[in-house]
Amino acid sequence: MKRILTLALALLMLALAGCSAEVTDYRQQQPALDIFHYFQGKTEAWGMVQDRHGKQLRRFHVEIDGEVVGDTLTLHERFVYDDGEKQQRVWRIRRTGDNRYQGTAGDITGVALGQASGNAFHWRYSMNVKAEGSRWLLDFDDWMFLQDGAHLFNKTEMKKFGVTVATVTLFFTRTAQ
Repeated sequence: MKRILTLALALLMLALAGCSAEVTDYRQQQPALDIFHYFQGKTEAWGMVQDRHGKQLRRFHVEIDGEVVGDTLTLHERFVYDDGEKQQRVWRIRRTGDNRYQGTAGDITGVALGQASGNAFHWRYSMNVKAEGSRWLLDFDDWMFLQDGAHLFNKTEMKKFGVTVATVTLFFTRTAQ
C-alpha cells in the first residue's frame, strides 16, 4: 500500500510539473522586460508572504538600488517588514546569453538561473529562509511580469520537496530616474 501511495504521489507531481508555464509562452507580450534596464537606478516594492492556505504571514517594503556594469547587474535590496525586522541582500546578476541570466546572493545556495521572454522573467533558486526559529532550505520559483515602463508584478512560490509552502507577491515601481 505504501508503495502504491508513493508511486501515485510521484505521478501526480510529474503531471503537475508538466502543467507549468514556460517563460517562452510570453514571448509576444509587450512591453518586453529587460531586467538590466528595469532595475538600473532606484526601484521600490511592496509585498506580502502568504502560507500555503493563503493566510497573510508578513508584509514588507523594499528599496532597491541597481547598478549595471558590463554584463552584471548589482542589486542592493533593503527590506523592512511589518514587525520592524530589517534585512539586506545584494544580488549579482550576470547576463550569460540571449535572455539568460545567472545570479548569486549571500543567502542563495548555488546559482540562480533565469530567463526572460516578452514581458516575463522566470527565476529559480534555493535560499536559506528563517521561519519559526529554524532555518529551511527552500526552492524558489519566481516569476516577474512587466506591466508598463514603471510597474512590475512578481509572484514567487516557495517550495520544500516540490510542495508549495508559501507564496510571495510583490508590486514594483521605478522611481524617477
